Amino acid sequence: MPRGSSGIPELKLKVLQKFIEKFKSPVNTVISSMFPTSKSPSSTIEWESQTGGRGMAPFVSPMSESPETFPHGVAKHSAEAANWKEKMSFGETFLNNIRKEGTTAGYEAASQRIAKEMAGLINRNMRRKEWMYSQMLFGGSLSYENESSIMVSVDYSLPDANQVTLLSDYKWKEGSKKNIISDIIAGKRVISDANGADATIGICNSVVLGYMAYDPAIQALLTKSTYGSGNLYSGNVNAIVNANPAVLADILGLGTLLVYDEKYEVRAKLTGAITKDSTVIIPVDNTADFEVDGTLRFYDSSAGTYEDENIASIQTEDSTVTVTTAPSSSYRAGEDYVVMTRRFIPDDQFALMATSVEGTKIAEFKQAPYGLGRRWGMQTSRWDKEDPEVTYIRVEDKGLPVLYHRDAIYNLTVN
Repeated sequence: MPRGSSGIPELKLKVLQKFIEKFKSPVNTVISSMFPTSKSPSSTIEWESQTGGRGMAPFVSPMSESPETFPHGVAKHSAEAANWKEKMSFGETFLNNIRKEGTTAGYEAASQRIAKEMAGLINRNMRRKEWMYSQMLFGGSLSYENESSIMVSVDYSLPDANQVTLLSDYKWKEGSKKNIISDIIAGKRVISDANGADATIGICNSVVLGYMAYDPAIQALLTKSTYGSGNLYSGNVNAIVNANPAVLADILGLGTLLVYDEKYEVRAKLTGAITKDSTVIIPVDNTADFEVDGTLRFYDSSAGTYEDENIASIQTEDSTVTVTTAPSSSYRAGEDYVVMTRRFIPDDQFALMATSVEGTKIAEFKQAPYGLGRRWGMQTSRWDKEDPEVTYIRVEDKGLPVLYHRDAIYNLTVN
């Protein structure tokens, strides 16, 4: 009788790797799909970024030496590639069923589980890449663990002029002096003046779309245009706001208004007991990716209940998350867990983007080599453990998004 994954066709590495091609693009990872991918020769990612553009060759005498040119506003960057991976175990019962020695129903259930779990592993891997892009483009920095398990940060040096926070009177939700159209025109002008490119894409989530769709000034403009006010609420409307982003894109002079509501989930196990109405410093096994002002959801695994508290601070050194108010129930270490769910694009942000400057994409994902075989891109691996008899499947990747044109992004904090 073979042991482990030996002799199981569905668990051969070639078969597992094909799952990556089949499930390569989970739903709504649209940010990373905008930009190309290339291979870095080493795990140290190096790139040059620049601000400005529209250079022009100088007049010179035909018999004189050509002057040497260089792009202005160049900055050199270097960072170790981020590595992310995840594994899942399959036990003895599963292994026996997938060998077809049990019933047909058992084999089919085991086959379906492989497909389901591989899709989950791949989707979570792709969402990590999407998260990295969102942090770079909309936050200007990115943090992750290095080989020494120390948190490091990459600063993409977005210009101050391209990161604007509206004053309270001008906030898009209820500001007494708000002027959404003027704010967007100003952002488009900042990008155009900086590098000559047109901001053809506006990006926000449905919360900000709601501010725009029901803004009195925009509605008044629509009634005077050839679109008519009714068209804003018909056609390919956003399911949450019931407004058509394409109509707003035309009014605002944007090629595309991308409304992106996709979320990611951060989960951590409790490493210490939580006493109801008392504990506000929450010990967890990993604080990475939790954010101040996020909502921390406490799950009671046995009761199937949960409650939410606001995150006040995060202490990476002792791996704790502090909440503003102690939860009203007690929770057990090692059994219960906490979750934070966030949108890739914040609820208070509207971004403008020129996807290319002078024919060059503004960003790219650099894949880094890893493993003894110097592999690039998403890969699967598999190994067996004898006691207890378990097969592990792992999906991993390594790389870093890089930003070549720092002034082609304009981030506006609107609320």
